[in-house]
Amino acid sequence: MTEMGKRWLVFLGVAFVPALLIVAPITSFLVLSLYRAEKNLIIREITFGNYANFFGNWTYFGTFLGTVLLCLEVMGAAVLIGYPVAWFIWQQKGSRRYLLLLLAVMPLFMSYIVKLYTLRSMLGLNGLVNQALLGLGILERPSQAFLFNQRAVLITMVVIYLPFVILPIFLALERIPRSLLQASLDLGAGGWDTFRRIVLPLSLPGTVAGALFAFVLALGDFVTPQMVGGTTGFTIGRVIYSQFGLAYDWPFGAAMATILFVTALFGILLAGYSISRQRV
Repeated sequence: MTEMGKRWLVFLGVAFVPALLIVAPITSFLVLSLYRAEKNLIIREITFGNYANFFGNWTYFGTFLGTVLLCLEVMGAAVLIGYPVAWFIWQQKGSRRYLLLLLAVMPLFMSYIVKLYTLRSMLGLNGLVNQALLGLGILERPSQAFLFNQRAVLITMVVIYLPFVILPIFLALERIPRSLLQASLDLGAGGWDTFRRIVLPLSLPGTVAGALFAFVLALGDFVTPQMVGGTTGFTIGRVIYSQFGLAYDWPFGAAMATILFVTALFGILLAGYSISRQRV
C-alpha cells in the first residue's frame, strides 16, 4: 500500500466514529423532515410541506423567533454577568484563583434536574427571591412574577448556563501574557486603558465561545421551559418535543429540529468567521 493510501486509511478510521455518531443521525433527521405523517403513519414521499407549514404558520414561526430572541437575551445576560466574574477570579493570586474558579463551575458537576428544582423552589411564592424582597420591603406580599412565565425561563437559563460562559472567558484571560500587562503599565497606561486595549481584545475569543455555548444550549433546551415556563414560557423546543411525544408527527418535528440546527450552525459559523477575520 502506498503512503497516500495509508493516510487515507488512517483518516477513514478516525472519521468513522464521528460520522457514525454525529453525521449519520443528523442526515437521517434531514431525510425524515422531507417525509410526511398521515394517521400516525410516516409516508415516505419527498415533500417540503413541513417547511412550508412551519414558515406559513405564525404560531410556529412566531414561537421560533421568540425562542431565538430569548436565547439572545440569555446569551447577553450570561456574558454581562460572567465576564466580570471571570475577570475577578483572574485577578486573584495563587491558589485562591483556582478555588474560586472551582466554586464558579461547581454547578457543572450537579444534576440538571436538581439545579432546575432548586431554582424553581427559589423563584416560587415561598422561595428565597420573594422572601428577600419581602424582607427589604420592596414587596408587600409574595409575587408570582418570578415563576411560570418567560422571565422565569430567562433567569433559570442564565443561572444554569453561566458556568459555560465563565470558564472559556477565564481561560482566554489566562492566556494573556503578563508581560504585556506589565509593559502597558510601564508605558504609563492606566488600568482602564490596559483593560480596553489589551485585556478586552485578547479575551474576546473566549467571550465569543462562552456566548455561543449559552446561545446554542439555550436554543435546544426544552426541559427548562417545561419546568419553570408555565403556559406563557413556550419555546420551540417544547413544540418539537410535543411533535415527537404527543402529536406523533415525527417528520414535522424533524423539520423544526433541522431549522433549529441550521440556526445554531449559522451562529457558530458567523462567530468563527468573525474571529478568523480578527474583527473581534
